[in-house]
Amino acid sequence: MNIEAYRSYCLAKKGVTEEFPFNETTLVFKVMGKMFAVTDIEVFAGINLKVEPEQGVLLREQYEFVQPAYHMNKMHWMTVSLEAGAPDRLVLHWTDRSYDLVVKGLTKSQKLALDGL
Repeated sequence: MNIEAYRSYCLAKKGVTEEFPFNETTLVFKVMGKMFAVTDIEVFAGINLKVEPEQGVLLREQYEFVQPAYHMNKMHWMTVSLEAGAPDRLVLHWTDRSYDLVVKGLTKSQKLALDGL
């Protein structure tokens, strides 16, 4: 997978926007203003994704290419290393779960606004 394919996948989701809030190379995908994926566009080597704490522990134990998230709350975020061989199907599945986790945590009014898009 390349950055453009991943970007298209994320932007196809309902209510998703992209921003560069940290610097000109760190791309952040948000749903209703809340982050669900973070990656570097120059070196597309890994993706930070939101994860439930218990699930993150299990995934880190099960897969070498899943690590605590770099520069993020390591309890709620994981880094999936593309360089270490993470399969595209798992990356997309975990991206979906990250998106869903963020949507689940939205306020009632944000969920209504998302439904209206």
